[in-house]
Amino acid sequence: MTATSKSTPPRPGRGPVAAARSTGNRRWHWAGAGAVAVFTALVLVGVSLTGHAGTLGAQDHNPALLAPNRNQSGAAVDGIEASPNEQVLFHIHAHLGIYVDGAPKLVPYGVGIVAPFQLDGSSADPAHAFVGGGRAFYWLHTHDESGVLHIESPVRRTFSLGNFFDMWGQPLSDHEVGPAAGPVTAFVNGHRFAGNPQDIPLDAHSIIQLDVGTPIPPQPYTFQAGL
Repeated sequence: MTATSKSTPPRPGRGPVAAARSTGNRRWHWAGAGAVAVFTALVLVGVSLTGHAGTLGAQDHNPALLAPNRNQSGAAVDGIEASPNEQVLFHIHAHLGIYVDGAPKLVPYGVGIVAPFQLDGSSADPAHAFVGGGRAFYWLHTHDESGVLHIESPVRRTFSLGNFFDMWGQPLSDHEVGPAAGPVTAFVNGHRFAGNPQDIPLDAHSIIQLDVGTPIPPQPYTFQAGL
């Protein structure tokens, strides 16, 4: 069988056997073309799965995380919805740093993004992975492990750190941050935050720090250009 076989119309006087053979050739031709199309599609899928950029990846399981991400289903969380595309009418960023007895803990990539993820970078190296796409985006999400929280909403409203932790699927209070338990000290822009850390507002370029156990001085953070 070959995809380049040609079908020849029956000539006058060749009879039904020759005509049937010619019809069979046409059938083989189309079957071969279909096989080529399927093979080409499989090659393209293989490139998508194995290429350096655009790798289809799973959830972040870096051992340096405070806690893994839960699989968001696309259902609303705290009234925050998921959309096929990112919403940019209200578009700001905040940063979250977490320390447990002085040791830094990471926030996973893909919080607030419905898997499967489209990873830019190597899925084998979570520290350099960036989630460029997914099945849907919530208005609060993370693209990487930098601690930058992306607030991209179709409505202007104040979101809270508690909203983000609900999206993450982790508890937050004055005595626990995810699985880490102990007295919680919160800082916002270098100043001690008095009250429930769930109520910390996610304002533009807010630098939020949560210390569990022994607190450390507020750590600086510089947002990348364009954020």
